Amino acid sequence: MSTSRMLLASLSLAAAVLLSSCAGRSLPPYEKPITPAPVMKIRTTAYTHSESDHQKYAARNALGTQLQHGPINSAAADWSRFPAGTTFRIVATGEIFMVDDYGWMLAGTNTIDLYKPDGRSMREWGVRRVTIEIIQWGDVRQSYAVLKPREKYRHVRRMVKQIEDRYL
Repeated sequence: MSTSRMLLASLSLAAAVLLSSCAGRSLPPYEKPITPAPVMKIRTTAYTHSESDHQKYAARNALGTQLQHGPINSAAADWSRFPAGTTFRIVATGEIFMVDDYGWMLAGTNTIDLYKPDGRSMREWGVRRVTIEIIQWGDVRQSYAVLKPREKYRHVRRMVKQIEDRYL
C-alpha cells in the first residue's frame, strides 16, 4: 500500500473513532427540576476556559461574550432551570454570578458551574452545595431564542424541550 493510501486510511480511521466517541457520549442523568425560589441550596462545580473541553471557545461564553471574573462572575447552567441572565449571590462568600454559559454535563441537572479564572481556583472550589440568593431571574424566552438555532446538539435539544414543555 502506498504511503498516501496508508495516511488516508489512518486519517479515515481516526475520524471514525472520533465521530463514534462523540455519538456515544451520554447526557447526564435527568434530575427533576427544583422549584425556583428566592433562596435555594444547590450543587455547584467550577470550570475554567483552559479546560480541554472549553479550549475551542477560549474565554468566551455561550452568548459569545467574554467570560467574566470580577464584581460579577460568569456561571453556566441548564437555561431551562436558570435562564441566561439569572444573577445570584453565594451567601457564604458574597460572590455574585450571572448565568451566561451552558454545558453538556449541566443539561437536565440542577447544578450550576461557576467560572474560575484558572485551574488552581477551579480545583480549590471543587464541588460544593451552597445557598444562593437570586438577585434577578433571567429571561427564559431570550434563552430559548439563543438555544433554538443550536438544536443539533443533544444537550441543547434537552434544554429546548424543557423550555417548550414548561414555559411555552
